[in-house]
Amino acid sequence: MRSLHKTAATLCLSWLFVCGMPFGVQAATVPAQTAATANTPASTGDTEYGIVLSVLLDDNEEIPHNAAQYLSNKLAQTITANGVGAFDGFSRFFITARLGMATRDIVPGPPTQIAENMEITLYIADYFDQKIFATTTINAKGVGTNESKAFINAVKNLNPHAAPVADFVRKGKAKIIDYYRAQCDNIIKKAQSLATQKEYDEALYLLTSIPDAAGDCYDKALAATAAIYQQYVDYLCEVNLAHAKAAWAAEQNSTGAQKAGVFMSLIYPDAGCYGEAQALYAEIKGKVLDDWKFEMKKWQDGVDLESQRIEAARAIGVAYGKGQQPTTYVMGWCR
Repeated sequence: MRSLHKTAATLCLSWLFVCGMPFGVQAATVPAQTAATANTPASTGDTEYGIVLSVLLDDNEEIPHNAAQYLSNKLAQTITANGVGAFDGFSRFFITARLGMATRDIVPGPPTQIAENMEITLYIADYFDQKIFATTTINAKGVGTNESKAFINAVKNLNPHAAPVADFVRKGKAKIIDYYRAQCDNIIKKAQSLATQKEYDEALYLLTSIPDAAGDCYDKALAATAAIYQQYVDYLCEVNLAHAKAAWAAEQNSTGAQKAGVFMSLIYPDAGCYGEAQALYAEIKGKVLDDWKFEMKKWQDGVDLESQRIEAARAIGVAYGKGQQPTTYVMGWCR
């Protein structure tokens, strides 16, 4: 229940939730695939194997704010240029950089400038297990009229297409794939265990994080995702149908019909209690007639049903991952 309520409070899923309303009463307004796309990396469709990385910087790194933003963008370019999606939220696997100062000189002007020689060390790592998967270091020099500009000019030396950088990303990808293949059964078992506790969003987060490069593991995860997603839909159906019945029983008029309709709008045709919901719909419609402007939910026409379900499950997982994002990042172990 804990994570399900958290999802309802934070997730704007197309046909399950609209933010800002209590659990169980959200009205649906956005097509499912639109919401799913909005919450996933823009570059995912162009990446190899569906692997995505967060871009994180250690809060203890002494980098000027503007330079830190530039570095984050440069890291995102580095991985997307080499077949990995850059995720704007938090994910288990991430890319980061440490800037080690070698020398810092003042160059007489006018204007006076700062010249900095530094080492930029890149890491691809596992945030939870605190394991480094790949690393590489490049030497860089930056000159600018202030420290921020000197940092930015140094970071410009990071070429996403340079052979050492491309090899670094390739090694990181390989280690991530190895992780999922080795831990596949454990991940699926954990997801299934979470589902039995109604922690559906965390379960879907685990399963939909598995990239298609994991081969057989990806296929197993898809099957498990479908099963858990169906449990999730059935559970929401039972909860919202109960709320709808209560609202209608309390006020068997157009006001009660309106309240019941909000809950019933969250019930989908493939939910286990959909037939019962239809019966309630017919009962209400028979009493309020044209006063009730309501239509039961439907899947999008012309779109593969299974694809819609998978996209919806992914959107739930992505939202859960974003909700787990730490407020600060201290990664002293990443050296």
